[in-house]
Amino acid sequence: MRSSYLAEDVVLLLKDITGMVSPQPTQERERLIQSGRHYSEMLPVEYVPTEKYMAVYREALARYAGQVAKAVGELSRRIMASRGRDVVLVSLARAGIPAGILVRRYIQRYYGVNVPHYAISIIRGRGIDGNAMGYLLDRYKPGQLLFVDGWIGKGAILGELEKDVGAYPGVSPEIAVLADPAGVTELRGTPEDILIPSSCLNSTVSGLISRTVLREDIIGEKDFHGAVYYGELKDSDLSYHFIETVEGCFSPTVEEDLTCPGGSGFAGKEKASCTGGGIREVGEIAAYFGIQDINFVKPGIGETTRVLLRRVPWKVLIGDRYRGDPELGHVVRLAEEKQVPVEYYPLTRYKCCGIIKKIADA
Repeated sequence: MRSSYLAEDVVLLLKDITGMVSPQPTQERERLIQSGRHYSEMLPVEYVPTEKYMAVYREALARYAGQVAKAVGELSRRIMASRGRDVVLVSLARAGIPAGILVRRYIQRYYGVNVPHYAISIIRGRGIDGNAMGYLLDRYKPGQLLFVDGWIGKGAILGELEKDVGAYPGVSPEIAVLADPAGVTELRGTPEDILIPSSCLNSTVSGLISRTVLREDIIGEKDFHGAVYYGELKDSDLSYHFIETVEGCFSPTVEEDLTCPGGSGFAGKEKASCTGGGIREVGEIAAYFGIQDINFVKPGIGETTRVLLRRVPWKVLIGDRYRGDPELGHVVRLAEEKQVPVEYYPLTRYKCCGIIKKIADA
């Protein structure tokens, strides 16, 4: 699969289906999803940011690159301590790819190890790409594979991994992420709900590839899951600008780095334990607002941003403590542009939460 990433940074185990899938308007796609069609059979129209939104993104990257770099460093140290030099990074396309590249570069710089890095598809409700797993297991031992993602919302993908990897003896469902406010993995850069600026954009910060697609008419029995390459957006590609900005803030120590914006530590420190409390909070939010399907509740900065970029939002919740927090500036800007109401709510593990709108008679 082609992308704007260098082959030395990541090998994408995906089928190039450019030109085979027509993007659908957000409202129509949401109606189809809620009427039973699986989201992996369709692609959203890529959101074209306004200049005001891009200004917010640039400010967020400048302000928070340091805290992302700190998370990359902490995650990399945990990976090397638990998995060692033979680890193979397997990023979950597409949000996991920038995180995997950053971890690979950190390990290369400070441990002197060129760890292999691949990207594969996993789809909620449809499972992990079996052909991609076969490809990896033909080349590496099961215990070498480590799944990587950008962040965890409520932990749905971890549940998918736990269900799927039972078919591959010796492969661990453990997942490594930069941010885990849900409290479900020890392999995390931080338990805090931090802004990872790559979550603010779509393909233009993800190697110009789409989210993954699984449809019988274009994905054959022996094919990898598919993705589209948006070559027409190459002049707007910020994939390496994001990577290199964060990389410029890398530090080899666990001490606070005061020379880089946002590098002075995490506001909440290491306080959220691996107790899986995130899903309980999601359940409480759903009960409070009378939402029967918890899949409509998308907690955390990354998931809230996704709801605003490619779903039909009902409302956005912002934690009472984070009113006016610049880390949520892009969320507030997107909500304003899309005329989505913002409500302040006593969130505990998360800084914000997106709620998808129930479309009547979907």
